[in-house]
Amino acid sequence: MRLYNTLVGEDREFAPADGKTVKMYVCGVTPYSSTHVGHALSYVVFDTLRRYLAYQGYQVKHIQNFTDVDDKIILRAQEAGISEEELTAQYIEDFFRTTDALNILRADVYPRATQEIEPILDTIQSLVDKGFAYPAAGDVYFRVNRKDDYGKLSHRTLEGMIAGARIQVDEDKEHPMDFVLWKGAKPGEPFWDSPWGPGRPGWHIECTAMSLRYLDYPLDIHGGGQDLIFPHHENENSPERGPHWHNSLRPPLGPQRFAAVR
Repeated sequence: MRLYNTLVGEDREFAPADGKTVKMYVCGVTPYSSTHVGHALSYVVFDTLRRYLAYQGYQVKHIQNFTDVDDKIILRAQEAGISEEELTAQYIEDFFRTTDALNILRADVYPRATQEIEPILDTIQSLVDKGFAYPAAGDVYFRVNRKDDYGKLSHRTLEGMIAGARIQVDEDKEHPMDFVLWKGAKPGEPFWDSPWGPGRPGWHIECTAMSLRYLDYPLDIHGGGQDLIFPHHENENSPERGPHWHNSLRPPLGPQRFAAVR
């Protein structure tokens, strides 16, 4: 079986690292609204890939997360006058109801960011200890300059990222493209205690920590939408050595293909 390799821009023969077990992590939804056709497209495609891998005789370990703490979740919960937990429970149920109706196989585990705080904190602390991250005013940021190949997944350079974007000045950052791993608590927001003060995890570090906890390194397939290659998958890939392959869904134009990165 051949998958499209985003990094090199061509199809490559796929095989799991150990030759028999495919460790597949797929980025899940942020449950702040109803499941829609875009979600259906993505998860039908990865379900098809999973089924074909099993058909080929591989054992597939499939993990798919829920990002259940997020700015949109907090805002929507405040608007509805309910807790973030109530809101996410409602839309997670909606997600399963929809994907079950589409006959999408359920993943082996659905970790939720709010239930994985300790592994997330451990991952962030490891990066701070190694000099890849730094605390600043209650937040913790990843140093993009410490990763020589930052941008390789999305085929971007730091200079190009800065030139092509409107970046809000943040005096706490060492570099404009440094991204947050831990967000200091704001009034009225959910928070957890940490060595850097109360706060919550940043979006990208959640998937890094959860994929490593449930599948370890190396991943064989990391899946998600093509629109998330940057910044989410790029930043998610940066804190650790990254997956063996990275699969991103192509837009629904013409035949479906998969993007992968070694």
